[in-house]
Amino acid sequence: MPDLADLFPGYASEWISTTSGRIFARVGGKGPPLLLLHGFPQTHVMWHKVAPQLADAFTVIIPDLPGYGWSDMPESDADHTPYTKRAMAETLIEAMEKLGHVYFALAGHDRGGRVAYRLALDHPGRLSKLAVLDILPTYDYWSRINRLSALKIYHWAFLAQPDPLPEKLITGQPDFFLKQTMASKTGSGTLDAIDPRALEHYLAPCRDPSRVHAMCEDYRAGAYADFEIDKADLEAGRKITIPMLALWGDAGIAAAASATPLNAWRVWAAKVTGGALNSGHYLPEEAPDETAKALRQFFTAAP
Repeated sequence: MPDLADLFPGYASEWISTTSGRIFARVGGKGPPLLLLHGFPQTHVMWHKVAPQLADAFTVIIPDLPGYGWSDMPESDADHTPYTKRAMAETLIEAMEKLGHVYFALAGHDRGGRVAYRLALDHPGRLSKLAVLDILPTYDYWSRINRLSALKIYHWAFLAQPDPLPEKLITGQPDFFLKQTMASKTGSGTLDAIDPRALEHYLAPCRDPSRVHAMCEDYRAGAYADFEIDKADLEAGRKITIPMLALWGDAGIAAAASATPLNAWRVWAAKVTGGALNSGHYLPEEAPDETAKALRQFFTAAP
């Protein structure tokens, strides 16, 4: 992988061994631990505008999800098990324990948000508070999909197609695929809000066929196992019980799937608040100050 700009100066770089392989993370700041999870098709770098605004109040831990960025790529199976959000959540719990944190706050964007709410459902005793950015639950997306939302999240069905169809198509034009996919989900329809140095971090894995395969495995897990796991919780009446914040872009993906994202989350969470920001899908890069302010207020407020 080529040399890439360091967008977290002064932060430690950690390579954390887990049973699913090594997790790469940047760690900085001071205070109680706050885990920040990225989404597709990005890496930990997507938090580079937000983390400095939180680091005086929290020890921020910013990993690459399994299969993404510089973290190891677990070998998959027919059921895409290592790439289920349940398995990813367990890997991140293991990584946090290796860093000395058994109890922490958690915020996740996009795919990282799915890992985050799954961790809250499966391991509620691990978390103090939870924030998710511009998502609805996986079950809701697949169940509610219609013409407009399908056009907005076309990549869900595309990336979940059997290997090697999406892998071959993406690796044929990786830069075009990533730039087009990201631009289509910003509020402006351009990449103007994305720092060119960060964009290079996102492009590098997309040029690696093995990384593309790992990203597709993430979406295959989402279309099958993650959906069924969510469905089982919904039918059993299980809810997220810790305080939860849901943020979304008024021109983002969650708003395209539901006119009332907060009401959708109230089905899944007992204590959820939140609202829209003036942004597309990539809140931490399109609206970093507003995102940081909302997260800081939520995570520092009394339970």
